[in-house]
Amino acid sequence: MAYTRGNLAVQPKRKEEVNPLYREKTKVVTRRRVLPLQEKLLYMMTLGAFILVSAALIWRYVHIYDLNLQAQKLDSEIAKSKKQIATYQMEKQTLEQTVVKRAEEMGYKTPPVDSTIYVPLSKQVTDKAGN
Repeated sequence: MAYTRGNLAVQPKRKEEVNPLYREKTKVVTRRRVLPLQEKLLYMMTLGAFILVSAALIWRYVHIYDLNLQAQKLDSEIAKSKKQIATYQMEKQTLEQTVVKRAEEMGYKTPPVDSTIYVPLSKQVTDKAGN
């Protein structure tokens, strides 16, 4: 039989005794570090700069959007005006074609090509010119 009482190589490990009355607790404490005033001001200044730049960009985009909207409105008005001009030109052409017919119906005659038309001066015109 082996010698076990004094030999540590063979001696079994002792179990650690746990004291049931005392239980070790660990609590993690986080402390908030207060930022220095200069660092707070630096953060506020950079935040203000970002806000100003973003506001300027947004304002520019709104301005560009408004200009595009006005250009589209002008384009639609121009298209409407062109359509109206085209209808007026058609009416003008039809009226020019009917002028000769209506004049003949009313009793007007077309003068011969080689004749000269004399218009007598009225008395009112000479009175106004003489004064």
